[in-house]
Amino acid sequence: MASKKKKPSPEEGSTKSEWLRRFKASPFIFIGTFVILIIVIVAFVLVPAIVPNTELGRTTDLNFGYYNKAPINYVPGGYFAQIRADIEERYRQQFPMNDSNSQMMSYQIWRAAFEETVIHTGILQEMAKARYTTPEKRVDREVALLPIFQENGRFSAARYESLDNNTRLILWRQIQESIAEQYYRADVTSLLKPAQEAAFIGQMASPQRTFDMASFSIDAYPDSEVLAYGEENPDLFRVTHFSKITINSGEREAQGILNSIKEGTTTFEEAATTQSQDSYAERGGDMGVKLAHELLIEVPGAEDREKLFTLEKGGYSDIVKIDSGWAFFRAEEAVSPSDTGDAATLEKIRSYIREFEWGRMEDWAITKAEEFILQVQERGFDGAIIEQSLEKRHFGPLPLNYGELDLFGSLASFSVDELSGAVSDENFWRTAFSAPLNTPSAPLVQGSNVLVLFPLEEISADESVSEGIESNLSSYWLSSNADQTLRSFFLTNEKLEDQFFDTFLRYFWPQE
Repeated sequence: MASKKKKPSPEEGSTKSEWLRRFKASPFIFIGTFVILIIVIVAFVLVPAIVPNTELGRTTDLNFGYYNKAPINYVPGGYFAQIRADIEERYRQQFPMNDSNSQMMSYQIWRAAFEETVIHTGILQEMAKARYTTPEKRVDREVALLPIFQENGRFSAARYESLDNNTRLILWRQIQESIAEQYYRADVTSLLKPAQEAAFIGQMASPQRTFDMASFSIDAYPDSEVLAYGEENPDLFRVTHFSKITINSGEREAQGILNSIKEGTTTFEEAATTQSQDSYAERGGDMGVKLAHELLIEVPGAEDREKLFTLEKGGYSDIVKIDSGWAFFRAEEAVSPSDTGDAATLEKIRSYIREFEWGRMEDWAITKAEEFILQVQERGFDGAIIEQSLEKRHFGPLPLNYGELDLFGSLASFSVDELSGAVSDENFWRTAFSAPLNTPSAPLVQGSNVLVLFPLEEISADESVSEGIESNLSSYWLSSNADQTLRSFFLTNEKLEDQFFDTFLRYFWPQE
């Protein structure tokens, strides 16, 4: 019996005919449109089903790592999801989001939420290890106070019953975990004994000292000393001019190229341009004029360098072992002594001393400081300043604020350039607060300067200053530092397996 085919409806027939007509009229446009349609379906239907999309309210569970084997998962309605939404709201209030910063802000929001979830997970594990159990009655009271259950300022049983059991259970557990975390944080804070610590640190505002200061720049090392060093070490500053060919493949290959040059089958310049494997190849091997000490990098062996210095103009060296392979040299000029009367040569000698003989310059500046100290003892600080034509620096009053804590007066606030690196220098603070008043300190090396401090007076901080420090410390500083310590404990703990970046990159970062 022949099968009967269903006769298409007029609507179906007209639709198929229209599609067929469009395909025949413009096949490429038709196919392109169809491909675009598929892309749109994938982008706006399939992708949101995989990637979290808070605006559409759809997501799937995502794993960002583990803390002590407990997964740090993004679950709809879970702690991670809630804290992420809270952080996003705060970000939107403070920072306008636009196309140029949306991706970075998204990263920051998700990362902050991840870290808070890690800390939350770690705290709950610590409480569980301590066998702490949140009292059920306390949880019930907190749940009853939730805004969603309030009506006319009182708990509404009807509102409570309107929620399904699963939602009520989730809320109950969230309150239970929140109470446990609050207890943990309160216990940690209580260990700080903020009142006693605040009083102790408040007393650190005293004493405060005021200083005059003289500074001797190490870079002011005089030309006469530079010239003397050059004359004492003439071999370091001999003038050389060599060309070089470097071969990395082997000594035999280097020797073969050198032989071909000596036999005249190729020129040095041709071999350098086509076969040398260093930065001088493009210049035909020409190294330019260098001082003898500058060849230390080119030729590590002292004996090999000295052999180069004996070459006459146009002479070739033997094959020399260097760090990158093998090389040979041609003398473009015979080695000659440097002209220490030339300003450019003198500056090169100074550069060498600065790099390799900094202690020599430092010793010179210390000697100048010691001479100044002797003059202070004879003429007073101001008289010695005038005698030496120095600029007197002044700063203070200042407490012993090692590390620049923002609770106390800041060394940086006095804008003394020579003290820019002294904030965390123990030697500076020890010298500054141990030198007797109205007596010059011992020379103090600080960066590129040698300093002489002159403590003028020492005072006790006003009582209100100490009280203000204690107040700020109790209300903010100690709690802030406790929080930072807590964060550091969990976020740098070896128990944390941080997979955040990989997960974020996979699901949120545009793939090219």
